Amino acid sequence: MKTTCETLEGNKVKLSILVDEADFATDIDAAFAKIAQEVRLPGFRAGKAPRKVLEARIGIGAAREQALRDAVPQYLGRAVREHNVDIIATPEIDIVGGQESGPVSFDATCEIRPVITLPGYGGLRVEVPAIDVSDQEVDDVLDTERRRLGKLTTIDRAAKDGDFVVVDLVGSRDGQPVVGLAVDDWSYEIGKKWVAPSFDDELIGKTAGASFTFSDTPSGTQEAADFAVTLNSVQELVVADLDDAWVNENIDGFTTVAEWRESVVERLTTNRLNQVRNVVVEKVTDSLVALAEIETPEAMVAADLQRRVENTIRQFQSQGINIDQWMQATGQDAQSFVEGLRPQSQKAVKVDLALRAVVKAESLDATEDEIEREFESMADRTNEQAVREHQMAGSPKNKKIRFISVDQVRAAYQANDAVVDLAAEISKSKALDWLIHRVEYVDPSGKTLDSDVVIGHSEADHNHEHDHSEHDHSEHDHSEHDHSEHDHSEHDHSEND
Repeated sequence: MKTTCETLEGNKVKLSILVDEADFATDIDAAFAKIAQEVRLPGFRAGKAPRKVLEARIGIGAAREQALRDAVPQYLGRAVREHNVDIIATPEIDIVGGQESGPVSFDATCEIRPVITLPGYGGLRVEVPAIDVSDQEVDDVLDTERRRLGKLTTIDRAAKDGDFVVVDLVGSRDGQPVVGLAVDDWSYEIGKKWVAPSFDDELIGKTAGASFTFSDTPSGTQEAADFAVTLNSVQELVVADLDDAWVNENIDGFTTVAEWRESVVERLTTNRLNQVRNVVVEKVTDSLVALAEIETPEAMVAADLQRRVENTIRQFQSQGINIDQWMQATGQDAQSFVEGLRPQSQKAVKVDLALRAVVKAESLDATEDEIEREFESMADRTNEQAVREHQMAGSPKNKKIRFISVDQVRAAYQANDAVVDLAAEISKSKALDWLIHRVEYVDPSGKTLDSDVVIGHSEADHNHEHDHSEHDHSEHDHSEHDHSEHDHSEHDHSEND
């Protein structure tokens, strides 16, 4: 087989493949063997009819046509690997010779993944939520707990905002009680705005024993109702002074205000850090996408969109949700549902191209050792899942679990030409990690944050042992393969088919 690769405009290349007659003769033999399984000839069992008999019966043309259908994709795949062509859509095939006899030649016009550059990627400035906790925020937490432990005292004065009142309340429409709007001796804090927009204003200024009526639309509804209220008592929340004695008596684990306050600061700061770390990947990729001023190839968007729709439907099915009923309940049709996911696919494509640009610029290509470690990790995850499923199913202990070996995982990827895709995913994960450790993080006020604090570990720790599986970037869609769920005997490599 001889091949050439010609670069065309618009992110396309043309592969020209020439297969000599002797090689293609083998494909014709295979085609006759395939046809023999389908054709029934008197006196011969299925698949046992000699080629000469078949050739006399159906002619060489039918077998040659079958051979072209079966062999051209295989020759194309070899040419793609030979020239390292990163195709993103089904190629356009034009057979230019050999349909009837002689060597076979064909051209394949392939749309390829764009290769872009990202000026400025090394100086990204990413805004994340603030980490510092203000004194007021700490005071609010302490005050909330003090109020929770406060005591209600009945008072003899008119109700005001912030007081607690005990009321009997009945709501009705056309003289008929409204379900959920009838309660006796209900303790309510004025200012919560829970019942109706004007309820709190009606209470303010009233004293114990007062009865009154008003009309308004109950909160959470759209139809007005008539209210009848009796104010049984007015209560004031008495909150103890904050001092060491009160803390020692009421707050478990602390004896002083300073200890309690320090603990609250630590807890709030930890919560803030967790919030920040949960959005770091999203914020970094958003900033990266902003640098990628490119038109997203529709073939890539369509492929990602199809996977996204299929994954969403599978998730719904796993939760017992009927997708058609869900769309009907949310006022969507199939087209609007799919189009609603398109922006996510467009971002995913930009992230993919941008991370590949960083990989190229920083020489972050996956090594053989990293690929091998990922094969080992996939085998481990698959086997762990098999054990969990075995246990959940309550299978007998003597029933063997079918484990998968690293060799099987590797062989499956090699057989399906998927190693290149896996290497790309590892490389992109390395690129994202590289960025995460080098961007400048700032809070909404513009204050620069310590990168190690934001990320949660130092660069030295990260470089000591890199495991790209530690980072779950799937929601950001630069990595589409969940290898732990794949059947490695039939790896889906359809994007490059």
